[in-house]
Parts: sequence; C-alpha cells; structure tokens
Amino acid sequence: MDAYNQTTVTHFILIGLSDRPEVRYPLFVVFTIIYQVTVGGNGAILLAIGTEKKLHTPMYYFLANLSLLDIFCPSVTVPKMLENLLTEKHSISYIGCALQLYFLVALVGTEVFLLSVMAYDRYVAICFPLRYTLIITKVRCVQLTAGTWVTGFLNSLLHTVFTFHLSFCKSNQVNQYYCDIPPVLVLSCSSTYVAEMLVLVEGGILGISSFLVTFVSYFYIVSTILKIQSAGGKHKAFSTCASHLLVVCLFGGTTVFTYVRPFSSQHFPERDRLISMLYGIITPMLNPMIYSLRNTEVKGALRRVLCHRVYSLQV
Repeated sequence: MDAYNQTTVTHFILIGLSDRPEVRYPLFVVFTIIYQVTVGGNGAILLAIGTEKKLHTPMYYFLANLSLLDIFCPSVTVPKMLENLLTEKHSISYIGCALQLYFLVALVGTEVFLLSVMAYDRYVAICFPLRYTLIITKVRCVQLTAGTWVTGFLNSLLHTVFTFHLSFCKSNQVNQYYCDIPPVLVLSCSSTYVAEMLVLVEGGILGISSFLVTFVSYFYIVSTILKIQSAGGKHKAFSTCASHLLVVCLFGGTTVFTYVRPFSSQHFPERDRLISMLYGIITPMLNPMIYSLRNTEVKGALRRVLCHRVYSLQV
C-alpha cells in the first residue's frame, strides 16, 4: 500500500511481473524451470571441474568461481519472486530489502571483476604461452579470485550503506521484482544526489575499468590469433575465447545499462525488468550451456561423471 504521508517505511512492496492469475502461474512454472536448470547446469560444471584432475587448471578454477556466482546470484532474487507469483503477499521487510540489495550488487560486481580476470588469464595463455605457468600460478589464481570477491562485497557495502542511510517516507512500492539501487533510490524523500553520484562515478570507474581490461585483453588476443599460421590453431584459439566474450557481452552490456546512467532519467519499468532478467536470471542459465557446448574438455568430464554415476547406481 502507498504511504504518502511522513510515516517511516518499515517494509517495501515488490511490484511483481504480473498481478493476473492467468499470467502469474505460467510464469511461476517457467521461472521455476529456469532456476532449476541454472542450479543444475552450474552445479554440473562444478562437479566436473572438482572430480576431473585434468581440469584443475587456472582457467577452470576461474570458471568454477563463475559457476558459483551463477548459482548465488539468481538465488538472491528468484525464490522471493516465485513466492510473490504464488501469493498475494508481495512485501519484504526493510532489513530483507537491504540484505537482498547488498548480496545482489555484491555478486553482480564480483562477476564483472571475475570476467575481467578471466580475460586477463586468456590473454596470458594465448599471448605468452611459454610463460603462462610462471605468471598465472596457483597463488596468483587465489589472489586474483579473492580480490574479485573482496572488491565486489566491499563495493556493495558502500552502496548499500549510502542507499539505506536515506529517509523513506514516500511510496513503499519498489517498481521491480527485487530490491535494487535504482528503484529503491526513487522512493527516498531525502536528497539522493550523493548516492546517485556514488553509483555513477565510483561504480562507473570500476565497471568501465573492468570492461577496458577485458576488451584490451581481447584486442591483443585477436591480434595474436591472426598471426597463427594453421587454420586449426586459429579455430581452437577463437573457440576457447568466443564463449567468454559472449558472456561478457551478454552480462556486461545489461549491467552497465542498469547502473551507469542517471536514475532521474525517464524509466520504462517493463523494459527495466526485462533487462534485469537478462543479467540476473537468463545469463546464469546460459553460462553452463555456452561453456559446456563449446568446450570439449568440459563435455568429456561431464560425460565421464554421468557414466560413473549411472554405473554406480546399476551396481
């Protein structure tokens, strides 16, 4: 319910995808299937990498972290969205909203940083193959991965504190199916200038820097690949990097569009929900398909794991 008086907001109402029962129930089935495919697909990649010793390399170590993020990220928003699709109760507590925003922004930020680390890893592997094991050591892998997680969560803490430090005494209806910075800020009855500038400047610097690292890495990667004489070598190198570049374009483009823009500009709720689904729900589901279908080592590991499980059940 709206509260346009000066009472303090103690909970928020999440505006779901639809209030019509004939639409809500089919959407519940669709998103339940998507969520199960996401968790199952990323879980299978984690299982394959964990059980196959041949995949205990830096590239697959980073891929395992990406799969973890792709399980955690939709798990922050989808269960609540499914609950809202089934029930008339669309409310979320003030603390619940803050926690949801914190973990969502932290996981999205961590994935952005991780994708740039994965690009750097491919850059070293393709441009300096003889020095790869000296540059990307196990210790360096742990340092780079830990850095992405720590940076992502500290960055999110900063945005969450500045967002929920504001006063909320306008409408308590969040025009999104989850709590995020842009739809929550527009509900504030105090000045949001600092919080908005923080997202645009600090978030923009970190996000654009990450994408610059990615695209500069791929500029040198492509330059190196074009110098390869054999057609088979070129195909293998391009195939290795194409999946990662596809993920960067899908996830990075929608993330930048969501956060690196003035919140006071004209908004189209339906479009914003669709874009948020692309990076928050659809991309995590597609990542296992993109990596497994284009990677013979992952496909082989998955087949061996499945065959071993089937054999164990038969015995």
